[in-house]
Amino acid sequence: MTFQLHPQLQKDCINLGRLQLCRVLLMNDNQFPWFILVPEIVGKKEIFELNNAQRGLLLEESCLLAERLNSGFKADKINIAAIGNKVPQLHVHHIVRFQNDKAWPAPVWGMFDAVPYSAEELTNLVSLINTLIPLNP
Repeated sequence: MTFQLHPQLQKDCINLGRLQLCRVLLMNDNQFPWFILVPEIVGKKEIFELNNAQRGLLLEESCLLAERLNSGFKADKINIAAIGNKVPQLHVHHIVRFQNDKAWPAPVWGMFDAVPYSAEELTNLVSLINTLIPLNP
């Protein structure tokens, strides 16, 4: 069986590229810089289902992403969560938060309808991400 991205993630996100273990997605919502790591491993719902090497690599990639987002966006906080109640495929959210964002200090899930990026916003954001994180196609 080959890895396939869950249809809801395909619908809601923009594929930015890959790290060694994970696909890196951008939630198509310009209200929050919101990124998602999806380990490209078939049939996993939970982090504890990964083997030790995969867990370690997921943690390394998550920390790399969080560190680079934190410095690149000058974040007040990086929210990291693996909730997966609606999308059972294992994925880890990394949301850049600011004290002046419209949901602060509450979580962003389900608070507002998504506002898709304009072509210009997306171009600028992808350019920034490419300077912060070494992604493979």
